[in-house]
Formats: sequence, structure tokens, C-alpha cells
Amino acid sequence: SSVESVSFDCSERTVVAGSAGGTLKMWDLEHGRVARTLTGHRSSAITVEWHPYGEFFASGSADTYLKVWDMRQRACIQTYRGHAGAVRNLLFSPDGRWVVSGCDGGEVRLWDLTAGKLLTELCTHAGAVSALAIHPTEFLMATAAADRTVRLWDLETFSPVGAALPEPGGGSRRVAFTPDGSALLSAGEESLRGWGWEPARCHLHSETRWSRLSDFCIVGGGGGGGGGG
Repeated sequence: SSVESVSFDCSERTVVAGSAGGTLKMWDLEHGRVARTLTGHRSSAITVEWHPYGEFFASGSADTYLKVWDMRQRACIQTYRGHAGAVRNLLFSPDGRWVVSGCDGGEVRLWDLTAGKLLTELCTHAGAVSALAIHPTEFLMATAAADRTVRLWDLETFSPVGAALPEPGGGSRRVAFTPDGSALLSAGEESLRGWGWEPARCHLHSETRWSRLSDFCIVGGGGGGGGGG
């Protein structure tokens, strides 16, 4: 079946791919072969993400489940249930303690990997969650969704930081903090925007007219505008 998602491990020697049938395959890039095939999802594996320390990865599926896989045990070690729709976005916290998931139902959930349970649920959006990002050094998270808003969250109090940031057109497909944490960039099919917070406002707006945006990556330092300015 077709490939729905891919993710490289931190060494870039292994890539995991999720399929429309729910199967996960791990590829050994040095030898150009399938190293392992994992099953467990009952529907399309829409998103996969490696843990920052490399021994684990998570997968989200149209079956509404989030699974965490241990490469040493070669098996699923945790299955998280409760999303109202397909799990389309996953993100590990920089310290590796949490995994964050966003779904078609509009909610974002934070899971405690050590305790193996739900930490909190943020009923954030009126549309499917399209993107997640965590600040590299602060307890700050950004979420974007089909309701054409970007929202910022304090991860110490799990409360919103200011009002939702409105997006034009079809809204943002991806969000990312700059590596130095000075700004948040949101990218949609019509524009690229740079945001600051405290207070939240747009510092940069560029028309793009991409025909279809699947992903984007920030290379280098800061963006336009200060995070706390």
C-alpha cells in the first residue's frame, strides 16, 4: 500500500515509513533494505515521529490511536486512546518526556511517557489540527488547524497565551519556531507569516502562492521580530 508518512532517526541511518494499510516499515539506509516490519494499526499510519534519543518512535493513525514503539524490544510498548478523530500530527517534547498528538477532532493531547497516561487535553480548535511546534528553550507550544487559527500555549500552566492568531485563506499547514526561538513561522498555501508573542502579533507577511505545501524546514538563526517584543 502507499506510503503515508516518513521520519528519519537522529543518526539518519534509519527511516520509518507508515503505510495506508497501517503497516510500519523500518529501512536500513546503509544497506538499502527493510530492517523490520511492525503491525498494530488497523488503518492508515498518517504520521510517524522519532523520539529525540532515538530508541523509540511514535505513530498516529486514522484508527484514532497513538502508539509508541521500542526498537530494542521490536514491539509497541504503549497505546494511547481517546482521540475523537484520526491522529494526524505527533511531536515529542525536546526533553523526551512527553509526546503531543493532534487529531481531526480539533483537540491536542499531551501524554506522559514515563507514567504512560494522559497528562492534559487542550480542546483547541474548531477544525482538524494541521501542525504542532514546541519552542526550543521555553515552555511554549504552537498549534495550527483547519479553523484558520494559530494558537500559542503555556506548557507550564497548559493555558493559552493570548488570543488565537487569525490566518487568511486556507490557514496554516505547518508551523515552526526558529532555532533560536525568537519567532514562530506559519506557512500555508497562500502565505508565510512570522509571529512574535507577548503580545502576539504578526511581524512578517509574504505572499507565496504555493500550489501545495506538505512541509517546511527552518535553517539558521532568528526570524523577523522578537519573541518577547
